[in-house]
Amino acid sequence: MNAFPNVDMQEVTRLTRKGKLKEAMRLLGGGLMGSGMAGGSEAAGSDTKVQAAATDTATPTRHKTTILDLANPGSKSGGAWSLGAGRDEARGDAADAGSGAHPTTPRRQPGQLPDAASASNSWSRFVGGSVLPDLKGLPDFAGLSGLGGTARAVAVPDGARFDTHDFEGPSGSRRYKLYIPATHNGQPAPLVVMLHGCTQSPDDFAAGTRMNALAEEFGFLVAYPEQSQRANAQKCWNWFEAGDQRRDSGEPALIAGITREIVAAHGVDPARVFVAGLSAGGAAAAIMGQRYPELYAAVGVHSGLACGAARDMGSAFAAMRGGAPVKAGERVVPTIVFHGDRDTTVAPVNGDHVLEQARAGASARAVATEGVSAGGVAYTRTVHRETDGRERLESWRIHGAGHAWSGGSADGSYTLPGGPDASREMLRFFLATAG
Repeated sequence: MNAFPNVDMQEVTRLTRKGKLKEAMRLLGGGLMGSGMAGGSEAAGSDTKVQAAATDTATPTRHKTTILDLANPGSKSGGAWSLGAGRDEARGDAADAGSGAHPTTPRRQPGQLPDAASASNSWSRFVGGSVLPDLKGLPDFAGLSGLGGTARAVAVPDGARFDTHDFEGPSGSRRYKLYIPATHNGQPAPLVVMLHGCTQSPDDFAAGTRMNALAEEFGFLVAYPEQSQRANAQKCWNWFEAGDQRRDSGEPALIAGITREIVAAHGVDPARVFVAGLSAGGAAAAIMGQRYPELYAAVGVHSGLACGAARDMGSAFAAMRGGAPVKAGERVVPTIVFHGDRDTTVAPVNGDHVLEQARAGASARAVATEGVSAGGVAYTRTVHRETDGRERLESWRIHGAGHAWSGGSADGSYTLPGGPDASREMLRFFLATAG
């Protein structure tokens, strides 16, 4: 069923993929008004409490951060999207004012449809700089660095290579960049495939995540497939399209083809191939893990959604705002998830759904610990321990954080430099689960 029955979602999808977001939002908003669904309150993601065993009871100081929101087009902004008033999340909402606690239940339950304004805001933040051209390259806003601007040139050490390649296969073609560290001696090495978010590029994503620096330190290769602007005007991976969620079809076939090409050409250890991504790239990484479990030993999803969370633009809006029911996987896929608990672009409940899908019904005990990063950002790390002692599922909830790569560099877009280092923690998890 169409999540927005009075909206021509095919036309919304066509306009969005052509980059005509204002027209798409106008059409979406009109349909929602006609259906009587407009006017609901804005949703905020949940931070699900997990019972912890042997957990430090001390509560870390919550990181004070101002959340960046977008205001609807209006007369004051000349009909353009503009920055809305920030809110101090250290104070919290009225419901928990003075308590110092972050919310434990979502204000909108999963499956409840978003109103026109919140859906428009959510998708606009998701595609970033394309609807905010005057904000591109914003250097820092309360710890959130960049809004889809052009990244600085990525430094390449002597002896290392960061080259551009073109892949062609039955499903089409894509360009990608491959980083080979100076420390690589030709021996079988791990490979990490990194899928960027909307409006980003391989260079931007490499700069923001600092994954190349880790490659030098640990001796692995890093691939950055690049979404074509012809496939999506905002350079988003089309995680919500049915044809781009199936094995050996569409974008999954292209990403898998790039991966296999690198494994064959550079002698990569096939048992240590991993995939990770941010936002739309995180959703694409979740799809790759579910559709190609024999190819990827582990998956990292930052601020993304589960495979099958949406089937068109309408259900994508609904999933981003409040999550969506997803099918359990057929087998356990080792997965690590990072998500900010104040992410108003992709609701944090989606991170829970990614893990639930990856768990595939396996019995596991959740063990949570809390801490504070060197940059002063509080987090909760939850490890899911199976009955045989294996720890193949892990989640990090970054308190006070929005839609940004935790611990990233301000040289790239959509990063939270003060947060725990998601790149390093993902690599630790990848290598540990691969054995």
